[in-house]
Amino acid sequence: MNKRIFLKTAAALSAAFALAGAQAQTTPIKFQLDWRFEGPAALFLTPVAKGYFKDAKLDVAVDAGNGSGGAVTRVASGAYDMGFADLAALMEFHANNPDAPNKPVAIMMVYNDTPASVMALKKSGIKTPADLSGKKLGAPVFDAGRRAFPIFAKANNVSNVQWTAMDPPLRETMLVRGDVDAITGFTFTSLLNLEARGVKAADVVVLPYPEHGVKLYGNAIIASPKMLKENPAAVKAFLVAFAKGMKDVIGNPAAAIQDVKARDGIINVALETRRLQLAIDTVINSANARAEGFGQVNGPRLSLMASQVSDAYATKSRVNPDAVWTGAFLPTKAELNVLPKK
Repeated sequence: MNKRIFLKTAAALSAAFALAGAQAQTTPIKFQLDWRFEGPAALFLTPVAKGYFKDAKLDVAVDAGNGSGGAVTRVASGAYDMGFADLAALMEFHANNPDAPNKPVAIMMVYNDTPASVMALKKSGIKTPADLSGKKLGAPVFDAGRRAFPIFAKANNVSNVQWTAMDPPLRETMLVRGDVDAITGFTFTSLLNLEARGVKAADVVVLPYPEHGVKLYGNAIIASPKMLKENPAAVKAFLVAFAKGMKDVIGNPAAAIQDVKARDGIINVALETRRLQLAIDTVINSANARAEGFGQVNGPRLSLMASQVSDAYATKSRVNPDAVWTGAFLPTKAELNVLPKK
C-alpha cells in the first residue's frame, strides 16, 4: 500500500515538475492595442485564438486601448512589453522625451499608409482639399489625422481652418448634426461610424491623406528596449506568429471577426467585418506595402516622415528616424509574404 502511494506521489511530482518546466519555457507578453476590440483587432486576436503564439512558446495577453499615445506611454512605463501604435505618436514621444530611459521602438510596419482622412458630407459642398480653407473641422485633440493635419494642409495649400474638439464618440454625430463642416479620423473608423448614424457611404466625401500628398506611415508593432534586449528570441517568435495570423486574417476576414466577437460579444459582426476589410484594402494591402514589402519601411520615406512630424507636432527635439525603428527582428522574406497579389 505504502509503495503504491509512493509511486503515485512520485508520478504526481514528476508531472508537476514537467509542467513547471514547460511553463518556465513560455514567455509571457503583455500587449497593448491602440483601440477598442473592433475589426482590425483581429490582426492580433486571431493568432491568439489559433494558438500561433502558444505554439511559439509565448503567452500573449492582448488588451484593448484608447489611442496610440496611450499605447506608447504604457509600453514606455513598463506596464506592457509590446503594443500597436501610430508611428507618428511614437516619434512624438521620442522627440518630446529625449531622456526617457525606456523609449519604445517600432519593429514591424502593419499599416504601411496612414489611415487618416478628412471626411465631409457631400451636401457641405466640400469636394477637394482646397474647399477646406476657412471651414470648421472637428476631431478629438489626440486624433492622428488632426495632429498630422498641418502636413496635409501644407501639401494642399489649405489655410484658416478652425478646430472644434470633442470626445471620440461625438465626432461623427457632430458632423451629421452640422456642428462642424468636416472631421479627421481613420477612414475605416469614421466612415462606418457615419453609416451607423444613418448616413449613406455615397453621401460622404473622403479625402484620404495618402492620396493627397501625405506619405506618412500608419500603425506599427512596438516593443520596449528592455524586451528587445532581454528576450530577442521571443520578440522574433512573436512577429513570425503574428505574420502567420495576418495571412489567415487577410484570407478570411469574416472568420477572423469571430475571434474579435469572442472578446467583445456586443460587436456588430457585419459592420466590423467591413471595417476590417476596409483596413486591409486601404492601409495593409496598399500599393506602398506591396512595393516596400509587408512589415518593412523605406529609409528615405521614414526620414521624411521624421522631419514632417518634428515640424507638424512642434516637438522639443528633432525626431531621429534611426532611434524609432529597427528591422533587426523581422521574420524572413518568405514568412513576411502575407499580402495577396493585386
